[in-house]
Amino acid sequence: MSDYYRDRCRHGGILSNAFIKFWWDRQVITNQYGRPGRNARNWGPDTIEGDLSQAELEKNRRDQTVDNTMNKFRDDLYYASKEYDMADIQVPLLSVANWGGILLHLRGNVEGFSHAGSRLKYLRFVTGRHDLPFYYRDEVEVQRSFLDAFLKDDDRVGWSIQGKIPAVDLVLRKGDVGVNDAAAEQKYTRRKEAEWPIARTQYTRFFLTPDQKLITGEPASDERRKLSYKALGTLENPHLIQFSTEPFAAETEITGHIVAHLNVSMSPDPSGPTPTDIDLFVTLRHILPEGKEVHYTGTAGDPVPLTKGWLRVSLRRINPDHLKHRPWLPHRDYTSTDILPVIPGEVYAVDIEVWPTNVVVEKGSKIVFEVSSGDTQGCGIFRHNDSSDRSEQKLRGSNHIHFGPESLNYVTLPVIPSKLD
Repeated sequence: MSDYYRDRCRHGGILSNAFIKFWWDRQVITNQYGRPGRNARNWGPDTIEGDLSQAELEKNRRDQTVDNTMNKFRDDLYYASKEYDMADIQVPLLSVANWGGILLHLRGNVEGFSHAGSRLKYLRFVTGRHDLPFYYRDEVEVQRSFLDAFLKDDDRVGWSIQGKIPAVDLVLRKGDVGVNDAAAEQKYTRRKEAEWPIARTQYTRFFLTPDQKLITGEPASDERRKLSYKALGTLENPHLIQFSTEPFAAETEITGHIVAHLNVSMSPDPSGPTPTDIDLFVTLRHILPEGKEVHYTGTAGDPVPLTKGWLRVSLRRINPDHLKHRPWLPHRDYTSTDILPVIPGEVYAVDIEVWPTNVVVEKGSKIVFEVSSGDTQGCGIFRHNDSSDRSEQKLRGSNHIHFGPESLNYVTLPVIPSKLD
């Protein structure tokens, strides 16, 4: 991560509570200074003061699971204290992003590369579990040569010469090589690029239609319709709508940043509370000609789709004047003053940041765009299911996507033409 709020804790303003607790319990509680029995468990020497009581241990730590639940906005002191200017980074930089890290280990590396002030900076993409690629023989040599260049003045590759090495090194995900299989993933090829995003990107709108298709031409119908699904879906009981392209007529590469534009509203259940917000969860999936979805290796070795995105509609406000705002990556401040009302029956046009991705879609394959009201397949250990952050009082009801001449819905995909085109 390079952005504590956006990359790790609150995806689109929605609390990513499950991973925070998973990480806290494994990495902090188990390692805290003074925890009893470290030596007996071969976990390191016991501490100078000896074993500390549970009460002392709790007093000595600040519980991150509580802090992230209690603090909701970037201007809360808890989050504000963790902000910094990435342009202050001036040292040579090698940022390694994992295409499968669609809820961590991806966005932060890409944005860290983009905004670092370093004169010499490089962005390298990998696939596989979040930890293992750093120990593959070829990847170790990349790291060793980079460090040798700047720590030993032994630059046998050209890292220290401006422009000698292209800034971006992509791994291209073509075909179905399986999940969590390092040897099989070696079949993916690599390509170097001079910049990120790729300069020749053709940002292409794929329009959603009421019959659940994704088409490249703007829908011609003047008919006003809406598709509905229940709010407050869960991983075990998802509520979603999917939109599919026709089979691609030719091999097509999609690499870069994605934005989804949706016109949404919500309504209460007849017997329930009046909801005050909408949580949008979106997913891109890659479907082979025979109908099988291609899964990729996620952070913990789990099967994941192409990518995901999120937005809490009360935090939909975009700051187009911010230096980091780009058409292909809308900038939100996520401050307490950005809250906008969400009223039943009102239609809101929103732009959803979807994390960057790469796929080479072969002829005959499809792309599916999924809109849901909660986590769906591929979220892994990064679930958003906190009962206070996503309460029935706030979210229960139905969500709607509206269609019509003034309500166009689309996903803007970064299509990369061949260098030969």
